[in-house]
Amino acid sequence: MPLVTTDAFTVDYAEAGTGPIVALIHGSVNSNRQWRALTADLANDFHVVAPNLFGYGETSPWHAERPQRLADHVALVEAVLGDVSGPVHVVGHSFGGSVALEFARTHPELVDRLVLLEPNPFSLLDKEGRVEAFREVDALHHDVRRLGRAGDWYALGERFADYFNGDGTWAFMPEKVRVAFASQLPPNFHEWDLMDESTTMEDWAAVTADTLVVRFGGTRRALSEIFDLFAERCPHWSFAETPDGGHMAPLWQPEVVNPIVTEFLRRQLAQQR
Repeated sequence: MPLVTTDAFTVDYAEAGTGPIVALIHGSVNSNRQWRALTADLANDFHVVAPNLFGYGETSPWHAERPQRLADHVALVEAVLGDVSGPVHVVGHSFGGSVALEFARTHPELVDRLVLLEPNPFSLLDKEGRVEAFREVDALHHDVRRLGRAGDWYALGERFADYFNGDGTWAFMPEKVRVAFASQLPPNFHEWDLMDESTTMEDWAAVTADTLVVRFGGTRRALSEIFDLFAERCPHWSFAETPDGGHMAPLWQPEVVNPIVTEFLRRQLAQQR
């Protein structure tokens, strides 16, 4: 995959196709490989770029002593896009959805369409008084910190996989899949710094891009209530739901999720013709 190197980091990315730019931003404990099927679906109409976030693929790991911020991942996307003047469409899943949202917030002149597949700005739950939902995800946050500091990535793998993929997921994983999954967890340790992210609902609601937020049936309460908050406070956005699939539906059910994304993006092409 091509690389971009700056004074602060190296970022690798995949790209395919020609046309308007679509940036695909992957979720935690994944990589840009999660977008292979979606890239194939989009490449006939769009120039698709899919960066790896900090610690994934050949992108630099996070070494700064300060807490990580969404702006740090936005800088990776900026580096990959270079001096493009727009318009750019951005798709993000989970943690990548939060990065995509921040990119759109800070680049209103650049982003035309924004697709958020269960974004996870969990700090909103605390700010907006969603007490039980915040407690649910904060318990996972503390387990990530505790087990990550101990270097027990295998034990954390079980906790993480069962939360985001569904209870009992870890038990059904083949051993080599468990080992591979656990090896992807170290970058996630720093991503939980975003529990202290200061961005408010009012900041997110000011995003001017044509935005679609998608929720998957069977997802966890914390993620579901973030969808509810956006639906309540951002009526100028669009919202869609699937009947099942859980939080990892973009990986496990691309045949359901990808048509939602491609139809929304291709609508822009139709409007231009």
